[in-house]
Amino acid sequence: MRSIKTSLQRKCVRAMVFCALTIGTASAHADQFGVQIAGGVADHDIKKADLGFVWDPGLSWWEIGGFHFTVVGEAHAAYWDIQESEAAHSSIWEFGLTPVFRFIRSSGWIRPYVEAGVGVRLLSHVRETETRTFSSSFQFADMVGVGAQFGGHQQYQAGFRFQHLSNAGIDHPNPGANFSEIYLQYNF
Repeated sequence: MRSIKTSLQRKCVRAMVFCALTIGTASAHADQFGVQIAGGVADHDIKKADLGFVWDPGLSWWEIGGFHFTVVGEAHAAYWDIQESEAAHSSIWEFGLTPVFRFIRSSGWIRPYVEAGVGVRLLSHVRETETRTFSSSFQFADMVGVGAQFGGHQQYQAGFRFQHLSNAGIDHPNPGANFSEIYLQYNF
């Protein structure tokens, strides 16, 4: 069982490296890049600061009533500050990649959107407290959110996201973590 878990973790790490290299190679022809900062809170008294790098390839499909679908790629590095008194690690680092699908207004100075995505994350430590432990560093990160893109060149974005991290039952224990985050983004 342990060797299956280790093998799966190695495959997941290889997949993340492949995705990062693919995004990096494809981004040479990207239409737009952005930098995102976010702050959030989670159950079990966790505070999170997140720095994201965003690639928008300019894809658009299914124009419906002045809105369309699009996808962006996001790479994240986040810091968890665990406030619980019995914290085993008062800080945990989180690194990952997420494709984010949006349904966004096609024109206007303010363009509202709804978004959803499922990505992968690696945690620096698996033990939050003596009684709360993630079974592996590898986690999935699924999220839903709302926001708006605005500005004369659509260079600003602001939004709210609900994010759930867990390993999807690959291994146990699998306590997961639920974050509520607010983010700001600047597009170049």
